[in-house]
Amino acid sequence: MKIRNHPPLLLTLGITAVLAVGCSSRGKRPVAMAPPPPPPPTPPAVTHNIPLRPFRLPSHIGTTPEPRFDPVENLVLKAQAAFARGESNYNAGHLEMAKHEFNGAFTTILQAPPELREDKRLQKTFDTLVDRIHAYELEALKQGDGFAEPAYQPAPLDELQSLTVPENPPLSERIREQAAHTVSDIPLVINGQVANFIEYFTSGRGRSSVEFGLRSSGRFRDMILRVLEEEKVPLDLLYLAQAESAFKPRARSRAGALGIWQFMPSRGKEYGLDRNWWADERMNPEEATRAAARHLKDLYTQFGDWYLAMAGYNCGPVCVQRAVERTGYADFWQLSARRALPPETRNYIPIILALTFVGKNADKYGLNLVETEDPWVYDTVTVSHAVDLRLVAEIVGTSVETIRELNPSLLRMTTPNVPDYTLRIPLATREIFQKKIAIIPPEKRVWWRWHMVHYGETLSGIAQKYRTSVKAIAEVNNRDPEEPLQEAAELVIPVAPTGGSGNGEIRYQVRANDTLGSIARRYRVTSDQIIAWNQLKGTLIRRGMTLTILPSERETAAAPPSRRVVSSTARSAALSPSQSGKNTVAQTRSVTHRVQQGESLWQIASNYNISVAALRRSNSHLGDTLRVGERLTIPSTK
Repeated sequence: MKIRNHPPLLLTLGITAVLAVGCSSRGKRPVAMAPPPPPPPTPPAVTHNIPLRPFRLPSHIGTTPEPRFDPVENLVLKAQAAFARGESNYNAGHLEMAKHEFNGAFTTILQAPPELREDKRLQKTFDTLVDRIHAYELEALKQGDGFAEPAYQPAPLDELQSLTVPENPPLSERIREQAAHTVSDIPLVINGQVANFIEYFTSGRGRSSVEFGLRSSGRFRDMILRVLEEEKVPLDLLYLAQAESAFKPRARSRAGALGIWQFMPSRGKEYGLDRNWWADERMNPEEATRAAARHLKDLYTQFGDWYLAMAGYNCGPVCVQRAVERTGYADFWQLSARRALPPETRNYIPIILALTFVGKNADKYGLNLVETEDPWVYDTVTVSHAVDLRLVAEIVGTSVETIRELNPSLLRMTTPNVPDYTLRIPLATREIFQKKIAIIPPEKRVWWRWHMVHYGETLSGIAQKYRTSVKAIAEVNNRDPEEPLQEAAELVIPVAPTGGSGNGEIRYQVRANDTLGSIARRYRVTSDQIIAWNQLKGTLIRRGMTLTILPSERETAAAPPSRRVVSSTARSAALSPSQSGKNTVAQTRSVTHRVQQGESLWQIASNYNISVAALRRSNSHLGDTLRVGERLTIPSTK
């Protein structure tokens, strides 16, 4: 606010001050003061011919703006909430639930519309989630549950593209003469730069990298050539994969590209290579090969030249298009000479051409003597529930490493929990896998194991190895716990869920905002069951309490004999082909079952190889809970 001068007022204040000082002196006469002069006349007001407008506050002052919906912030909050739930479950020991929530956090971001995924806030959230969940993975791996991803391998192209190879004109001339007789379905230009890479790959350190690639190529060469032919692109693009990864399915570059064809996440997504908590299809050799062939075909359609198409595969089509527009040259060698492309891309095409030439003239360099790996052959099975890879390996009699090698895109120790997932298993093991896996209840396939007895093993030793009980193993396999084990006998091992006790119980620690009803819904049980299991006096629970849960959809491992999950008849039918066509008495005629303590409808239905719906149809009197001693009619399956 502007402060104006008022001379009369200042003068009056001054006079008053003098008077005050004078009054403080004693024995002096007061001085007569003259009256103050009249104030000067007020100047006339200056008027301006500007119409006055009514004053209004700006719209943002004095009012509360309506909040705007931010779709990116909404996705970030959803992902963070899922992560927090996963973190809480992990700390409570419920790893399966933690995996589910962590997967949900990733999926929230990965399934966002493309325009939102480009937002830096969403990218930063995704990177943060990756780092934080990876820390949990490493800790879980120490506990031996396979929570973490298997190790990656370095991508050889990171080192190759940074090489500086000196010129050697005599060598170039000699190689040009040899190249005149080399047939290739992509143009095979041999200049000084290509010749120098050929010399590098056929001697010294470079030779060992080529030998490694030739050995690895044996696994995937036939599959890659078949897919390239089906997609109608040059077969010699095979050597692009050798340059990128040396045919290592789990090769990972410093920039984050993955797989034999080194796809970045966004480009892989564009060509159908999805990634989530469970799997990353960039490391699926066949799917990635098909995606690479289609991407290269699209690039060739755009540029009309295979060298520019391969350059676009390396640095991106926009990078190449801008270089062409900036220089006016649609020729890789001209763009390279003018340094219009990144240094890595200027090396990229010569590396591929050199590997093509060396691969087609392996006998001239003694590389034809390199022993290649066996071709990639396998059976496939479709699994409808998550299955632990250790269980798969035990059932088909191989190692977990073999199962992971056949399924390099899997990031976890289990298959994705989806209705239909195609799993690769060793050749000629499909039938035995299907018979044995049918023995184990679907929801137990991430916990239970399969064990072949070795000489000298005992039931107690096996129970100790898998952290379960002798009683549980004996009852599930319908055998006397005192009976000696026969060598090569096969046992189903009922392993309790992580965080549970040896008999399959789950220990749940009550968290803030939990209610008895919410916990019951989570485990698909009733509040009354939780009260009975924990001898509670009412429905009141406190944060920090530990509750015992025996979910009705998850029978306990140490079930009484009358409710064994694997009957002797079912087991022999699965393990013995000669018995597979026989039916039990329960399958041919109706029987009556008396409910015992702790049984659920699912357990009873499973034991008689019928569905819960069929059981309810035959017992219209059933309520929400079973009563001990209640009689149930088991319908015939014929």
